[in-house]
Amino acid sequence: MIDIQPLTILREIDRTGSLTLAADRLNLTQSAVSHAIRRFEERHGVKLWEREGHKLRLTQTGDYLLGLALRVLPQLEHGATVLEDYARGRRGAIRVGMECHPCQDWLMRVVDPFLAEWPDVELDVTTAFQFGGLAALLGHEIDILVTPDPVERPGLEYTPVFDYELVLAVAETHPLARKQRVDPEDLAGETLITYPVSRERLDIYTRFLIPAHALPRRHRTVETTDLMLRLVASGRAVSATPDWLLREANGVTGVQLGEGIAKSIHLGQRSGTTAGYLDGFIHLARRVRI
Repeated sequence: MIDIQPLTILREIDRTGSLTLAADRLNLTQSAVSHAIRRFEERHGVKLWEREGHKLRLTQTGDYLLGLALRVLPQLEHGATVLEDYARGRRGAIRVGMECHPCQDWLMRVVDPFLAEWPDVELDVTTAFQFGGLAALLGHEIDILVTPDPVERPGLEYTPVFDYELVLAVAETHPLARKQRVDPEDLAGETLITYPVSRERLDIYTRFLIPAHALPRRHRTVETTDLMLRLVASGRAVSATPDWLLREANGVTGVQLGEGIAKSIHLGQRSGTTAGYLDGFIHLARRVRI
């Protein structure tokens, strides 16, 4: 292996044009510099320079090593900076898993300031674990899970980032739009639209319909929020929807479900995580409001 010190010495001599100045820049004595070069020459059986009076002239080997030093040393110095940044949590990658269909618009409001504040951190947002995010988080496939339904597990911790209310989205012309609140039996004649999630994970069922032993006339699913709201606005269906989604929805209004269904979006992560950029992401997420 080639020692770094002789490469550093050759580069400083090339920069300063003087062995004395090079030694000063490196905080070494001239004898220490000469000894380091001599030790390198003896180890590899080469000559790096020859004296011409008071000047030093690099040999062909010395010229080669100088060129190597000019290429390699900046990369090693950059590498040292990167390692220091990693140690301080300034570099790395963060993988965010979505377990919340309607949260994507909110998440994008977090992403922009995060990318600006942490330019050296890679960010990946995936919906591949949309409804299996817990296993992905425990399996280190993602670093942060965005979920409205935190499941407590050893080794995980959750941070609530904002609260909202789940309401019944109905067309503005729908008879239910005139009510202050709807009861479970009001949905008996309605088509209910939800995201493609099992009923065991839908609050409209677990916290509203099932306790009252009530069901809608029909239940269908759609993949996107936009299509869901369009179908509701047309009067063809109703949907349990976060209240913030209805603030800019045309032709749709929200009605309270029973006594109200309060919810919170949480960010889950593995306990003991110390990366500064993860803390930075969560800090920004708590500041962004819908």
